[in-house]
Amino acid sequence: MMITRQEIEAQEAERLAPYGMCSRDSLGRRVPEDEHPYRTAYQRDRDRIIHTTAFRRLEYKTQVFIITEGDYYRTRLTHTIEVAQIGRTIARALRVNEDLTEAICLAHDLGHSPFGHSGETALNTLMTDHGGFDHNYQSFRIVEKLERRFPDFNGLNLTWEVREGILKHETEYDKSQVTAFEPQWRPTVEAQIVNFADEIAYTTADLDDGLRSGLITPAQLKDIEFWRLVVDELGINPTESFSEMDRHRIIRRLVGKEVSDVVQTTSDRLQSLNIRSVADIRNLPENIVTHSEKVQQMNRELKDFLLNNLYLHWRVMRMDMKAKRFIGRLFEAYTRSPVILPTSVQALIERRGLHRAVCDYIAGMTDRYALQEYQKLFDPMERV
Repeated sequence: MMITRQEIEAQEAERLAPYGMCSRDSLGRRVPEDEHPYRTAYQRDRDRIIHTTAFRRLEYKTQVFIITEGDYYRTRLTHTIEVAQIGRTIARALRVNEDLTEAICLAHDLGHSPFGHSGETALNTLMTDHGGFDHNYQSFRIVEKLERRFPDFNGLNLTWEVREGILKHETEYDKSQVTAFEPQWRPTVEAQIVNFADEIAYTTADLDDGLRSGLITPAQLKDIEFWRLVVDELGINPTESFSEMDRHRIIRRLVGKEVSDVVQTTSDRLQSLNIRSVADIRNLPENIVTHSEKVQQMNRELKDFLLNNLYLHWRVMRMDMKAKRFIGRLFEAYTRSPVILPTSVQALIERRGLHRAVCDYIAGMTDRYALQEYQKLFDPMERV
């Protein structure tokens, strides 16, 4: 016997905390649609995001290491899956809506350009006089209008809360540009969870990839408090020996401590502030989901270490330089001679403007496709 949407919604109302966002209380979609018989609104949003072209392209987009550096390292897709897994865990522990959390997690990086933040920086510079480029806002544009999968509207026609969560997504490296979706409102607890799931995922994964690549060594981490805390708990002495299994155990323990701290600290704040509804969350002066002060301090030290020893490593900087050159030359060639663009992209120029149409085209490329385009345009021996 199947379970109906109404039954799932009734179970949500019983199971979720009063500050959790029930799918039946959604502010709805931009274009009204009939409800699904056995999926909630947020479950449908999650499924629509997974089936987008932009989501599939994440498989070949850079996290830190460009795809040519090896097949093992995280890509935007594996990062997104890790964010969704962490997000669901936190949402479940705090008794809020896992499906809403997961939908926002899966969409949060859809707008990333090829070559990670190097590509984003390059595009933003190239678009200085044409509105700039921000991957966070590009993710919103993708779900709002760039994806074409339905005959009656552009975009995915997602619910208000998922679109709000994408637009208001913020981490140390992501700043929201909110002029719509009630900018004076705090985002839902579910959307706030995504901010921390993202930071936990990329901090621990970048450390993992850095160690595996050899760009970071255990000896360099000996003075980092979070590292010392974890290796001491596990009884590992990385100065004497350090195996692949040691690395797996350390990263797993680190993720667990990060997640547990967010859950406990946020739970304590929810109780101390006597939060009894979604409206209470909306009207707070600041977000309620957070780390404890101690973990914030340890994370700050770890992030500073990663910045100085991984993100600014000379090999990563070489990848950064090459990525910016690829993006810059492609952008220049396309804007100087739009006739070399695919016909489908040329058709968008009148509506979006030349520079935005080119920017959208490049931003949608995978690393692999961008490299192939570069070879086709600038290698005289390459077939076009």
